[in-house]
Amino acid sequence: MWGVASFLKRFYGVSVLTEFVFHSLATAIGFTIALKVFRPYLGPYVYSLIQSLPEPLGRQVVFFLALIGGAAIAGIVSFLFGIPVLTLGSDYFGIATLGFTIIVKVLADNSDTILPFPEMKGARGMVGIPKLTTWPWVFAALMFVILFMRNLLHSSVGRAIVSVREDERAAALMGIDVARTKILAFVVGSIFAGIAGGIRAHDLAFVHPTMFGFLPSFNPLIIVVFGGLGSMTGTIFFWVFLLEGVLRLVLPTGFENWRYVIYPLVLLLLMLLRPQGLFGRYEIPFLRQTYPPVRKAAEVRG
Repeated sequence: MWGVASFLKRFYGVSVLTEFVFHSLATAIGFTIALKVFRPYLGPYVYSLIQSLPEPLGRQVVFFLALIGGAAIAGIVSFLFGIPVLTLGSDYFGIATLGFTIIVKVLADNSDTILPFPEMKGARGMVGIPKLTTWPWVFAALMFVILFMRNLLHSSVGRAIVSVREDERAAALMGIDVARTKILAFVVGSIFAGIAGGIRAHDLAFVHPTMFGFLPSFNPLIIVVFGGLGSMTGTIFFWVFLLEGVLRLVLPTGFENWRYVIYPLVLLLLMLLRPQGLFGRYEIPFLRQTYPPVRKAAEVRG
């Protein structure tokens, strides 16, 4: 994909459809090479190397590779999906993402007839997943995401992403490639979703197609609007500690069945009374952008 992107940059005015076709062909060729070349020749060596390790360590290595693979596949799929979709307007973009959610749900329901894996049981769910998720894995993944996002937002690429979020036209006038910046943000978010999906699957030891339905897609919207648009502190605190922590301990057991009734009502009130979210743009000092102190001109001359 990187080679295709470098090749297409040499030409001016490449259409979105052409770019999508070239990247799709590159993806298909890459997967074919991986299955026909690397898997039969390098697979046995990797398998024997893992088998030579102690069993607990070998299981953790396989789990790490599974998370990397899930993140990579999620990033590739989102990249191919984002090439044509992110050029659409807001309304059409919402319709396209909704349609893609339905496509994923239908593919998961029929995965037993599409994919050559005995663990895929289609509408009955995916079985045979070992329970490898532990508290250190969850904490390490959370800290990795926080540190990565902190460094990304403080870099020039992150500032370009923020500028596109605030005003696409002004960002384009400043020379920022709006389309590629939006795709980059989309892919990074999908990679994190792939890691979270791998951790969740190895925690439940069972994956069902209903987990990829329409309602769970509202969770990111709820998290961002409640916590505050552009505030990592609000997102982390609200989702991790409030919704998934305190409320699960305080509220009664049947709250899970009513959460998608209560959340929209609270979301509507919050958008009317505090559109910037609970935390607004507040960040804790560790996540906040820091700048070097400004020195006086006399000190510089001295």
